[in-house]
Amino acid sequence: MEQEKEIIEERKEVPQAEAGTRRRGKIVRTSLDNLPNGTDKDIPDVNSKITHSPLPEGVNSGALYGDIFRIAGPSFIELVLTQLTSMADQIMVGQLPGTMGVAALSAVGISMQPKFLLMTMIMALNVGATAMVARFRGRGDQKRANIAFRQSLILNILLAAIMTVIGVVFAVPLLRFMGGKGISPEAFQYAVDYLKIQMYGFIPLCMTVTVTAVLRGIGDTKKPLYYNTISNVVNVIFNYLLIYGKFGFPMLGVIGASIATVIGQTVAFVISMLSVANKDHFVYLSLKEKFKFDMDIFSNVVSIGIPSMIEQMFMRAGMIIFTRTVTSLGDINYATHMVCMNIQSLSFMTGQSIANASTTLMGQSLGKKRYDMAEIYIRYTRRVAFVLSLFVGALLIFGGRTIVSLYNKTPEIIHMGGNILIAVGLVQPVQSSQFVVSGGLRGAGDTKFTAFVMFITIILVRSGLAVLLVNVLHLGLWGAWYAIMADQLVRTVLIIYRYNTGKWRFTKLRGQE
Repeated sequence: MEQEKEIIEERKEVPQAEAGTRRRGKIVRTSLDNLPNGTDKDIPDVNSKITHSPLPEGVNSGALYGDIFRIAGPSFIELVLTQLTSMADQIMVGQLPGTMGVAALSAVGISMQPKFLLMTMIMALNVGATAMVARFRGRGDQKRANIAFRQSLILNILLAAIMTVIGVVFAVPLLRFMGGKGISPEAFQYAVDYLKIQMYGFIPLCMTVTVTAVLRGIGDTKKPLYYNTISNVVNVIFNYLLIYGKFGFPMLGVIGASIATVIGQTVAFVISMLSVANKDHFVYLSLKEKFKFDMDIFSNVVSIGIPSMIEQMFMRAGMIIFTRTVTSLGDINYATHMVCMNIQSLSFMTGQSIANASTTLMGQSLGKKRYDMAEIYIRYTRRVAFVLSLFVGALLIFGGRTIVSLYNKTPEIIHMGGNILIAVGLVQPVQSSQFVVSGGLRGAGDTKFTAFVMFITIILVRSGLAVLLVNVLHLGLWGAWYAIMADQLVRTVLIIYRYNTGKWRFTKLRGQE
């Protein structure tokens, strides 16, 4: 009883002992909160490889799985609903009459490429924000977590404003460069209209993404689920009203789909800002508090974010080459490709949600100097992701054609798309570990190697193979998808290799020991 009392007292004292903490605020508790901080004696040898750490006393498998699902569950629902909304956009425009539906599918797919390119820097800095906030959450340092939040938000607003101007002014050359010569004039004009409207809602979108990244750093995935769910419902409702001209609204087709998306994103922005206005929470945004610039936090966010930005730039560059290769096959093939990519993205949601949990738990574990828990959490998240990937793979293998038929009734699209999804289903278990381990490396701040991996896989493997198989060996759309699967396999091998070296445990951050 005496020993039990000491442990309880120690748990109460740990958060208050951390520097800079005024209030803890409402937090998402995990097994880490019941463990003491690590000490210098717990730091592993720099040359040691990863081994299976035993579970600490008082921690069992059920508690660990509970931690994972507590964070990943809301994130999974949020991501799936978001992707379903993206699918609804494409399904609804794909059902427009005649060739208009095929052209609209191509247009929406192509317009996403420059939008994602312009979001590259925002997404990269948010990786740094998540990693830093997760570390401060692990240390119980609320004050610095909020400084990191505010600095990331301000920086992303400035960048988003610049990207908005670029996207609107240079929409035509951006799309012409990324769309290649294979897309029809009708689809190209749809893409220009769609992209310009998207850019008008770019600043609210980026601010919402930053709030979501910070909330994930503290393990709070329920708020993003709440405001993104409402956003998605609003999006789908206005899709129906504006694409087809229902209940007195004008029939705007592709333009209506883009306007509906911006309306939904604006709703998410308003609710996300309200969700972080409460000072009772661990991270919050108060306009009354004086902004304090912290060079250490800024440098860490940028130093973690820059390799991630390079990674994203490699991805976008590779996708540009890849997209130009596929668009050269014509509207039918490109429409099939975009349908399959959209469905594949839905299959990614299980892995991505578990990866969000691994990012959060890794960052918090290292912030608490619990290197054993960092390894344990990655091990358990990989198990969860693998089991879920089996179900997703089976769905794609046996239900692929049915899902494709929801987008468009063209027989060529249904036949080819269904066969491609069988191949996608078969690689699901392999790539599940890649998502989780990559998320863990991001949580550790080890983003340089992942940038290198992205260069190897996207630029050399995916894009290089696609050009060879499509343009030289004339394998058509299948050649492009062979390249995608090769990319996933090589990326999985390299990411797991990096994790097993254990070098992520020694990522140095400015201002911290």
